[in-house]
Amino acid sequence: MNKSDGLEKIFIAGGSGMVGSAIKREYIKRINNNELKNKKILTPSRDELDCSNFREVEKWFDKNRPNTVILAAAKVGGIYANYTKPAEFMLNNLKIQNNVIEISSNYEVEKFLFLGSSCIYPKFANQPIKEEELLSGSLEETNEFYALAKIAGIKLCESLRIQNNFNAFCLMPSNLYGPGDNYNDLDSHVMPALIKKFIIAKKDNFKSVTCWGDGKPLREFLYVDDLAKACLFILDNYFSNKLKVPKDSKGNPLFWLNVGSKSEISIKNLAEKISKIIGYEGLIHWDKNKPNGILRKKLDTSKLDKLGWEPIINIDLGIKLTIEAFKEESKKNILRI
Repeated sequence: MNKSDGLEKIFIAGGSGMVGSAIKREYIKRINNNELKNKKILTPSRDELDCSNFREVEKWFDKNRPNTVILAAAKVGGIYANYTKPAEFMLNNLKIQNNVIEISSNYEVEKFLFLGSSCIYPKFANQPIKEEELLSGSLEETNEFYALAKIAGIKLCESLRIQNNFNAFCLMPSNLYGPGDNYNDLDSHVMPALIKKFIIAKKDNFKSVTCWGDGKPLREFLYVDDLAKACLFILDNYFSNKLKVPKDSKGNPLFWLNVGSKSEISIKNLAEKISKIIGYEGLIHWDKNKPNGILRKKLDTSKLDKLGWEPIINIDLGIKLTIEAFKEESKKNILRI
């Protein structure tokens, strides 16, 4: 903490994205409710700070001296984007991660939280997936390069912790959704893609909607505000030594934990649920020539559960809140549909 004024400066890298915005909302809510004091939230825009530029990041740290850093900045996208632009996903994420992680360590940041993804785990990992499954097998081909970048981020945090006593920890969330998601046709994940597809279908009275794959894959979805609460839970408890360091099955300390919703749903049932909530009454077709992605990806969250955290937003409420946010953002021309 800043010794001169007692103020904790919290840098949220990627503060304008879906995840960063949710974390910022949670901090602001708690500050306004007087649950937190002496906190200053720093969320520079991309124009103010390009995290892929080492010198820019170093200069910004030298000026602002954050005590806590949450790395939520990343280039993300769905199957099509990952499959067609592998170099972009790998290079952009490696540059952002390496810069922010290394410079945070150099400036002796007191608390560092890195946000990864469930895609770090092998394609044929045992289900539900435990943290120990990392690097136990080959990755899913459709997002291999993004996953490799995230794995590198975890291991960089771990190596700096071992070598330099860098106080870093990582959270691996399941599929995220919520306000501020990406609805671009070529870059979006399955949840926003389906929401946009069915809203347009209802608005334009389409007789049918075509979805990718056969609908059989199972996915676990986590509402982004729940992830934000998990981040603050870890920052408030793990870093202050209120919680015991989680360990793997061999008794070794873990530097990353899974965070999820504890439930899963097939893509087919998800599409039907979204169409029902939106009120679309047409037919749903499945294009089996398009890829499914991995068939199941359920996280084992027992270690985080034992620490005392659990999500509160179920998928039905989460979808309704996301649809409302989508419509509001569309009205404000934040989104185009």
